[in-house]
Amino acid sequence: MDSVTQAVLGATVAGAIAGKRCNGKILLAGAALGTLPDLDVLINYGNDINNVIKHRGFSHSLFVLSVFSLVLAAAIHRLKPIANFSFIRLFALISAALITHPLLDYFTTYGTQLLWPMQGYFSASSIFIIDPAYTLPLIIALLYIRSDKSRARKPTVIALTISSLYLGWGVIAKQIIHERAIISLTNAGISTDKIFITPTALNTLLWRIVVIDGTTYWEGDSSFLDNDSAITFTQYHRNQWPLPQQSKLLDAYLVFTGDIVRYREENNRLIVSDLRMGLPNQSAFEFEFARRDTNNDWQPILPTRYESGPLDINFNAFLNRIAGNKPKPVD
Repeated sequence: MDSVTQAVLGATVAGAIAGKRCNGKILLAGAALGTLPDLDVLINYGNDINNVIKHRGFSHSLFVLSVFSLVLAAAIHRLKPIANFSFIRLFALISAALITHPLLDYFTTYGTQLLWPMQGYFSASSIFIIDPAYTLPLIIALLYIRSDKSRARKPTVIALTISSLYLGWGVIAKQIIHERAIISLTNAGISTDKIFITPTALNTLLWRIVVIDGTTYWEGDSSFLDNDSAITFTQYHRNQWPLPQQSKLLDAYLVFTGDIVRYREENNRLIVSDLRMGLPNQSAFEFEFARRDTNNDWQPILPTRYESGPLDINFNAFLNRIAGNKPKPVD
């Protein structure tokens, strides 16, 4: 999730655990702990691919954060104890503020490596990386207690409950959309073997569905405000890797994306696009893996981030689609 959400989540969790002992310093500490795991973005892993796939790695590991919480709590309790704060309460506050960060990231499209150093990306893909409906209750609670932080527990617990229920709604909503997609794909004679579903920006009403089918892929969307549950899918070229061999970096990238990618050529460059984030036939994250030489043959390069320009977003059309207004079919 975005840094603001992680900060207010950390502060809200800290306020809930501190209760009557809450003060401004504790809320600030909770906010800092809530954003701490994302400082791994400052680490350069040597190339653009590694910088992406290794983000949300060790710093988001439940194992690492649990040990770090124990060490930090012991150090604070020994060197600068907080009045009326037991070691157990201090450890609970630190660990909760830290661990809720990767747990929230788990619900996003890209997920996180919760069990690092064990391999695997965990993602529910049931909330967009920025969603005001999740964040606003937390902000309201913090604003509510700003004048009397000693009464922090009830407002913060209520806010955390509301936000958690919203996360639960996202999981249920995704399952409903999945069932809609299966029915529509089956009726259209499209493979249902590999389906990726994710909410669109800033909401959990409109969902995007990507279906991988060999060298093609299909995209559709479905809103909970639609008059009917039928989903129309549009077919696009997915293509395939044109070189005789794949690099280890490509293999790692395919694991990271779940192979929800397409291959395309632009300006004599071989581009691999992550289909999980973006718009139909447009990708937010792309990497250049090869270039054509003077003989028109592909030559692998160290992969670099490819900037193809901003996404072509029609906000009015987007809002209309959320509202359940399906585009008219083209004759």
